[in-house]
Amino acid sequence: MADAHKERLSSQPAGGGSEEAAPSVCWEPAGGMKAAVAAPMVVSAAALGRAEGPPPSEKISIALIGCGGMGMGNLANCARYPDVVVAAVCDVWQQRREAALQQYKHSAKAYQDYHEVLARKDIDGVIIATPPHWHALQTIEACEAKKDVYVQKPMTLYLDEALAVRRAAEKHGSITQVGTQIHAGENYRRVVEWVQSGRLGPIPVVRTFLTGNQGEEGIGPDPKVPPPPRGLDWNLWCGPAPMRPFNPLICANAHTNCSFMDYSGGYTPGMAPHIIDVAFWALNLGIPPRTDATGGRFVTKDCGDAYDTQQVLWSYPNMTLTWMLQLCNSYGFDLQGPDNAPRRRLGVYFHGVNGTLFCDYGTHKVVPEGDRLKDLTPPPKTIPPSPGHEREWLDCIRTRQQPSCNVSYHYKIDAAIGLANIAYRLGRSVRFDPQTEKIVGDEEAARLARPVYRDPWKFPAQYLDG
Repeated sequence: MADAHKERLSSQPAGGGSEEAAPSVCWEPAGGMKAAVAAPMVVSAAALGRAEGPPPSEKISIALIGCGGMGMGNLANCARYPDVVVAAVCDVWQQRREAALQQYKHSAKAYQDYHEVLARKDIDGVIIATPPHWHALQTIEACEAKKDVYVQKPMTLYLDEALAVRRAAEKHGSITQVGTQIHAGENYRRVVEWVQSGRLGPIPVVRTFLTGNQGEEGIGPDPKVPPPPRGLDWNLWCGPAPMRPFNPLICANAHTNCSFMDYSGGYTPGMAPHIIDVAFWALNLGIPPRTDATGGRFVTKDCGDAYDTQQVLWSYPNMTLTWMLQLCNSYGFDLQGPDNAPRRRLGVYFHGVNGTLFCDYGTHKVVPEGDRLKDLTPPPKTIPPSPGHEREWLDCIRTRQQPSCNVSYHYKIDAAIGLANIAYRLGRSVRFDPQTEKIVGDEEAARLARPVYRDPWKFPAQYLDG
């Protein structure tokens, strides 16, 4: 479905049938470690008399930029539908690029430079699954090229990037979905219904956490491999981030990448978007007016430079939201599970006057405050099931209605995380004015809110300063 077909098809439901949310493919560390939005209805191809699938002119043409594991998973979750055609794959690493092309060689063309993909008028949507330091710039350029965008988390690493991406997407009318696929799960829907029912009473505190145990060894020492492997354009991989000697652990996968601040911002941008999302969703939170953070690299002695411990306090007028990251001990509180083996554990606690609800990705439980909450019957199911995170994006490309985890919803989460990393670096509170969307009374913090891109890349300041 090229651009010329969008208006004609905007009112037509997509084929492919309703599917359950795709299973999570989040990393598992090595060594063990807004209000509810209804998902669009999906009508099957058979119901539309399209048992053989839609004709080529009605297909959604998509491209993948970044052919690593997560991107290939997202692409497969789109390509499985008969109303989708894969038109392009792009990666600065020849080996990954060619492997992706091999899977879609009957319809796709391979590229090293993503600008060539964005220049193609026949491509409707792009999946951006490059390393995190590329996400903001590529998303903005894709919106400028009139593409619809599925961008992997973290959507951005800096406060100003989050604001710029939102404004670019809104200005250019792009249909966007951020790849926090847990948002599509049934469990989070039930949690949101409980919180929004009001039966927990006023909720002054929400606590969130991620634990794991990498040990002192972390991801290990620098392998000291002299040159980048043949076929990898290391200069282009680093792109707008600082150039540094090649280290295969930086680009091996999302897990090891999170140990390097310049390319990931640490584990908080990497994992908190999945976990704190349910708090922002259930309580319709905005960007916090005040952020405090502390922590450090207390135990880990590997070749990375990211914190292994971080505590964040986001303060709102009538509540606080906390984040605890611990990579040196994997104790999981009520979500410990049946064993004590070191592994990743995570959770969210909504502490209400009448009771506490705690949850992880797949489970939740309500603990009443004595007889303040006598009826533990779950609230009615008011949030429809998701057709799948990628399928929802595809449906919305047709209807021109925004998906539930669009940029204008999600940017608040990344902005809060960006503020947390500023407060962590400065060791003091950072205040933000939600009306002006600017940091208040702290020039140094305001400078840290915006990345300095390496030449020749430029931060798209026109979306903030124009």
